[in-house]
Amino acid sequence: MKRPMISALAAVLLLPPAAALAQSPAAAQSSGAAPGPQWPTGPLATKGAPNVVLILIDDVGFSATATFGGAIHTPNFEALSKNGLRYNEFHVNSLCSPTRAALLSGRNNHQVGFGTVAEAASGYPGYNAQWGKNAASMAEILKANGYSTAAFGKWHNTPLWETTSAGPFDRWPTNRGFEHFYGFIQGADNQYYPRLFRDTVQVEPPATPEQGYNFTTDIASDAVHWLHAHDGIAPDKPFFLYFAPGAVHTPLQVSKQWIDKYKGKFDQGWDKLREETFARQKKLGVIPANAELTPRPEGLPAWDSLPAAEQKLLAHQAEVYAAFAEQADYEVGRVLQTIRDEGKSDNTLVLEIFGDNGGSAEGGIEGTDLLSDTGANASIAERAAVSDELGSEVFMNHYAAAWAWALSAPFQGTKQDASHLGGTRDPLVVSWPARIKNTGGLRTQFQHVNDVAPTIYEAAGIQFPSTFEGVPQIPLEGSSFLYTFDHPDEPSHHHVQYFATSGNRAIYKDGWWAGDRYAYTWEPRGAFTLGAHNDLDRHPWELYNLNEDYSQAHDLAAKNPEKLKELQALFQQEGERNHVFPLIPTLSQQPSSFNGRKVFVFRDGVERLPNRVGPQLVGRPHQITADVQVPATGGDGVIIAQGSRYGGFTLYVKDHHVIYEVNAYGKRAGRIVSTAPLVPGAAHIELQVIPEAPKANSGTLTILGPRGIRAGKVLLTVNDLQQEADFANVLGASPTETLDIGSDLGSAVSKDYISPNRYTGSIQTVTVELK
Repeated sequence: MKRPMISALAAVLLLPPAAALAQSPAAAQSSGAAPGPQWPTGPLATKGAPNVVLILIDDVGFSATATFGGAIHTPNFEALSKNGLRYNEFHVNSLCSPTRAALLSGRNNHQVGFGTVAEAASGYPGYNAQWGKNAASMAEILKANGYSTAAFGKWHNTPLWETTSAGPFDRWPTNRGFEHFYGFIQGADNQYYPRLFRDTVQVEPPATPEQGYNFTTDIASDAVHWLHAHDGIAPDKPFFLYFAPGAVHTPLQVSKQWIDKYKGKFDQGWDKLREETFARQKKLGVIPANAELTPRPEGLPAWDSLPAAEQKLLAHQAEVYAAFAEQADYEVGRVLQTIRDEGKSDNTLVLEIFGDNGGSAEGGIEGTDLLSDTGANASIAERAAVSDELGSEVFMNHYAAAWAWALSAPFQGTKQDASHLGGTRDPLVVSWPARIKNTGGLRTQFQHVNDVAPTIYEAAGIQFPSTFEGVPQIPLEGSSFLYTFDHPDEPSHHHVQYFATSGNRAIYKDGWWAGDRYAYTWEPRGAFTLGAHNDLDRHPWELYNLNEDYSQAHDLAAKNPEKLKELQALFQQEGERNHVFPLIPTLSQQPSSFNGRKVFVFRDGVERLPNRVGPQLVGRPHQITADVQVPATGGDGVIIAQGSRYGGFTLYVKDHHVIYEVNAYGKRAGRIVSTAPLVPGAAHIELQVIPEAPKANSGTLTILGPRGIRAGKVLLTVNDLQQEADFANVLGASPTETLDIGSDLGSAVSKDYISPNRYTGSIQTVTVELK
């Protein structure tokens, strides 16, 4: 009896689903009283709901692109604007994480814990990076309403202490509504050696820089692959694709073929570039005819005051930046072309924000590239000698602050300047062929990044819920601007908006703007340097009527003190409601699974542990003990490494000898080699690092780690044979790379080997002890 039953079951399993259903015993035995088989159905999108593509480019000023009068060729952004609409009063939050949090949640950034970047999170409600379930993300809402969802590129909305491969993953993209994620989690990464995650699984890049690897190209290819798969499997299901490359955030890394296109294009300097851009903006009509060009801020040098050799170096910095931006536009174009090739572009709503916080002046007055052994810029002559390598994997380079200002014309602000336009106003282009008929137009309504989510919900026919997955929701702060598609002259629906970043703050209300600048980004102040901030009111508030003064050229504070007081009171009210205070929270010890521990035991296979999450070794006395099994061949390779070619340390074996090396700012700061070679069998290795006491002005502690010089002594013991060496500097560190056991992933700390240089013996344990 058993064999016929098994054979019958096998026959059903081999049938296609429809045939199996037709042969169902339940169907054959139905008496008519019981319902037939029914399967649960998932959420279905509203009929005709558009696909949604949301693109966010990083660290670009209002006037960088040719689409808004700039010098950077962005043909895909331009084509999108001709088939859609340009918005010239679109506002962001002047810093990466805050803009992304508001964009993806539809709330104010402090409401979801992102008053600053994730790396600088502090234990205050508006700054703790704890984006809760009471603020459902755009991806969560769209997924719950029948959309497929995927994100590619930079995330930057996960607390630093939750960015390891051990999780928790509650605030990662795949737990905030994205069914697929491919990119990096932190705020910036190497374009040639990124720390990649596929969903929550750590992966290495599919190729090396020598093989042509580039992060922006990689994520665009992955997005294209995802679109192809989606079209083949679920062609009738709408999708939400979020594309956020690391470009054009430092490090400015792009291949020479792109850089060569801009040779000589910035030789006129930033002052002349800004004037040329302003004239083009007027001609294009992307700014009002009565707009004025604001003057260069104090502290930024006039281009003509610089020596010719310095001008040449600084102009090349801008060439690299422009190339990086154009390459990003090209890769965006590949993604959009895929949608066109699949016949989906007509009913695809595309929103491209070309800049999340204005141009970045974080490169300082001279920009950064080749560093001295103190972490300061090398001489102009030394830097010029290697300037052809800018854009390559050799440097973590950035351009000079005045380029950020020039590429934010006609405004006076840059990234982190929440007090002024330039840091808070960036280009937006929207395209939706099935819906927008008056294409190529300009929209001038005040909009904020928190308006994007409500706009997408309205376009998709979604009523935002008061409760989501059982959790009462913080109401949306933004308002839909879908009405602007058909009503170009209708007044803005967004009436009040505060801005606050790094002590700089502002408030907008119905055309009026009041702001107070705490510090320019290039000044030695700000939220990214530890210490007290006792002078937040050192500058007076300013007042502008944006209805008549598009670029904030005329401060009306003295002429209209009552209006200023009204807006100051409104800022206080909005600040209290949104958890904005304190304006610059004290940086304190962040939560970590390593907090309080002094002894860490690692085994082979621990890889890509972020530097600021693992044991904090840089500049501190510590001991590393490794027990390894040496094979008959001698067992070369890395035992433990932390950092990259830009700074770090490595303990490795080469030609049977144990070597410890420190790299400070790309230069070898010390090296010790064991006298006796390792022999096959068990080996016990001890390393002690004893830094000298810090000297006055010997270093600065920032959220990126210590900078400066700290000499020290290193003791290396191999199988009871001890030797010592003096190191010129033990402050080797790299903010974007990691600690690895048994390998050196990413870019190699030492020039004496090639990454990953895996240890060919076996590692029992590596113990790190803080002294």
